[in-house]
Amino acid sequence: MNMHFWLEDLFHRGVDLFYEKMPQSFPDTEKLKQCKIISHRGEHDNKMVYENTIPAFDRVYEAGVWGIEFDIRWTRDLQPVVFHDRDLQRVFKSDAEISKVTLAELKTHCKLIPTLSDVIQKYGKKMHFMVEIKKEAYPDPEYQKNVLRDLFHQLTPQVDFHFITLNPEMFMFTNFVPSSTFVLSARLNVKQLSDLALIKSYGGIAGHYLLINDNLLKKHHAQNQCLGTGYIRSKNSLLRELNRGVEWIFSNHAIKLQSICNSLLKPKP
Repeated sequence: MNMHFWLEDLFHRGVDLFYEKMPQSFPDTEKLKQCKIISHRGEHDNKMVYENTIPAFDRVYEAGVWGIEFDIRWTRDLQPVVFHDRDLQRVFKSDAEISKVTLAELKTHCKLIPTLSDVIQKYGKKMHFMVEIKKEAYPDPEYQKNVLRDLFHQLTPQVDFHFITLNPEMFMFTNFVPSSTFVLSARLNVKQLSDLALIKSYGGIAGHYLLINDNLLKKHHAQNQCLGTGYIRSKNSLLRELNRGVEWIFSNHAIKLQSICNSLLKPKP
């Protein structure tokens, strides 16, 4: 794990440890039924099961989790694949850069990396997709846009999938769907992206639950936009977000959270 990901994980653990100790009231039954948990890159440990792979997504699907978040990158021959990083070093200990190899060459480095088509064909209309568009060069923008249009044509925008990004300019490559399909992912720039989402009539925004405050929730809900928070890992953090009216719960521990929801919905003896 490189320093950036290690520090990010440490931050999430520390913050959630604090909220884990804060008792929360139980949401009403309807909120629990409407809980939309999204597995961040599938259920993985990057030792036995790797992020953004079919085995990671299979575990989530079998647990009945509502959705998955995954990233797309483009190979040199302009094939979209599901992977987070520019290269394979962090996850698969290979120095291959996705944009510099063809799909066939990529498969010689790692057969586990699925194509976008693989994921859509296997899970489309079975789980909701939060598809992150990474900031990278698009050598043939119209061709690449048409590839995405063809792949997603069998799915219904907003119902079956949303496009999500840290970089709003990347939505120019997915503008074949309504703007309400777009979700901005914020870091410290929450106010800036919140304002943009409201002006552009996007589907909503997502960010760390410390930064998505109640005033922001009210503002977006008033325009029928949704909010997503991450990365939730404990029962009390989950209950807190549901009580606040957060629609999308992003988590690296989605199966655990789904199990909590299921147990709370069980009739009491």
